[in-house]
Amino acid sequence: MAVKKGNMVRAIREKLENSLEAKASDSRFPAYLFESQGEVVDIKGEYALVKFGKVPTPNIWLKLEQLEEQN
Repeated sequence: MAVKKGNMVRAIREKLENSLEAKASDSRFPAYLFESQGEVVDIKGEYALVKFGKVPTPNIWLKLEQLEEQN
């Protein structure tokens, strides 16, 4: 199923850790990306802007393929 605006998602560790984005910046991703749910607040092309609301963090752009929908 495709990720849509308003969906609750979680990052897929295997797809994020070996990505171009990981190689271009600090590859030590915070645990909340994988352990808590975030809400998709916007989608542009193949990227989704995700807001992780349970912790005070900035929103983050992730590739749609790096996300899995949560119920």
